[in-house]
Amino acid sequence: MKRTWIACLAVFAICGMMLPARADEGPLENTQPKNATVDEIIQHFAAKEKEFKTARDQYTYHQTVRVQTVDGDTVDGEFREDFDVTFDNQGRKTKTVTFAPQSTLQRISMSQEDFDDIENRLPFVLTSDEITEYQIVYAGQQQEDELHCYVFDIAPKQIVGKKRYFQGRIWVDDHDFQIVKTYGKTVPDINVKKKRGNENLFPKFTTWREQVDGSYWFPTFTKADDTLHFTGQDVRIKEVVKYEDYKRFGAKSRITFDGKEVPKTDGKEQPQKPQ
Repeated sequence: MKRTWIACLAVFAICGMMLPARADEGPLENTQPKNATVDEIIQHFAAKEKEFKTARDQYTYHQTVRVQTVDGDTVDGEFREDFDVTFDNQGRKTKTVTFAPQSTLQRISMSQEDFDDIENRLPFVLTSDEITEYQIVYAGQQQEDELHCYVFDIAPKQIVGKKRYFQGRIWVDDHDFQIVKTYGKTVPDINVKKKRGNENLFPKFTTWREQVDGSYWFPTFTKADDTLHFTGQDVRIKEVVKYEDYKRFGAKSRITFDGKEVPKTDGKEQPQKPQ
């Protein structure tokens, strides 16, 4: 979220963020895994996350985004957008906005990094292609509802160029070896002094996943309630992102005439539109 002031770039320690208490969490147990090494678990869940990332690209879904600024107990500004993520007749992913009232945000504005984070980093995925970019520290084991999880604290080893990263904590189910919950924030915060000093700060958030189609754990709910410390003013942010109505897409269409399949002119099968 942007505000036009000048501030220093925030620096975060890998375990420096307080985790929100939740009634359905068990105590964090500082015990080592019994049937595998920590490195084996990391390699295992990173490979499963790569599978999940590929699988999620085959699903359509509906997403709602609500960002509010809060003054005391009063909401004094709101950004809202609802949209469907589907596929066109060439199999390319498309975003169709279904509801987008005029934003009433005044003390902040939504930046391109905010929209990019909503799409790519709130539903955080840590695959085998990306683990070398992160410092991954085993924190213990913890019960999350009915799931028994391995817990890891992660942070980027270094910030490369304009690339953005996740920093915080992840919970990995010890059965499916997939991330089922994340808590943290996107980094780095941005302060471009040479461009008249727009501060671009980002709240801490929690994302929960649920199992879809009995195989993969998909992000379904993200919540943030944090105070951004801009130069000259603190702004409390509330953010809720919901992912709903996942439907698998990827069936191949067939055109038939008189009981025989008709070849397509371009020689390629086109994905069938979802019902």
